[in-house]
Amino acid sequence: MTTPSVLNSSGPALQLNLIMDFEVRCDGEPVPIAPASQRLVCFLAFQPRPVRRTYVSGTLWYDADDRHASSSLRSALWRLQPMELVCVSNTHLWLNPCVQVDLRRVIDRAEGVLRSEPDAETVFRVAQELIEVGNDILAGWYEDWVIVERERFRQVRLHAMDRIGELLIQQGRWYDALQVALAAISTEPLRESAHRLLVKIHLQEGNIAEAIHQYRSYAELLRRELNGRPSAAIRELLAPFVVIPAPAGAVR
Repeated sequence: MTTPSVLNSSGPALQLNLIMDFEVRCDGEPVPIAPASQRLVCFLAFQPRPVRRTYVSGTLWYDADDRHASSSLRSALWRLQPMELVCVSNTHLWLNPCVQVDLRRVIDRAEGVLRSEPDAETVFRVAQELIEVGNDILAGWYEDWVIVERERFRQVRLHAMDRIGELLIQQGRWYDALQVALAAISTEPLRESAHRLLVKIHLQEGNIAEAIHQYRSYAELLRRELNGRPSAAIRELLAPFVVIPAPAGAVR
């Protein structure tokens, strides 16, 4: 693959926002981008490495023949030329490495918590960021490749919040852990690990009645929505305080 010369990293600061809605900012000012070019920039932002032009055109303009798809790609690239958002070779395309992408930043920080032993300040900072950013990316976009990335982000965020909640409990920061658990439940109301986290927090604070109430609310939600039952892991948290009989056929 022939790589073009490196774009000027001392040029204007370029920011690409994908969380919630699409936005490009140049030196802090929003820049209008044509819809076809928006799709191209977003698609490249999701790629971990340069991708072939034919793959890009075939994915973004899948309902056109090869000639028209290639023409649409050239048009989208031409509209982006003044911005230097995209790097181009004869065969491949990739997002300019100088572009700061909000989604990449959040995912990198979330994965850092999952793969390391972060200090207390890092845990708190990432917790706040994951609560604030919400769960959606490119709201209102329904392309298959967007849906895949949306689910990937959702899973990274939920797993990171599970981990962060446990770390905050260990640090005795129960209020902060509570906010994380509630944000996770808001994202996925049936996620048992989030409800289990909330039960743990109530017990750590000595609020046994609230812990029991949370368990029973979750058990009723699970029964109503899926005709399911909570696992033994969440029931055992309450075993020292109340008898919760395991229903027939319960998961152990």
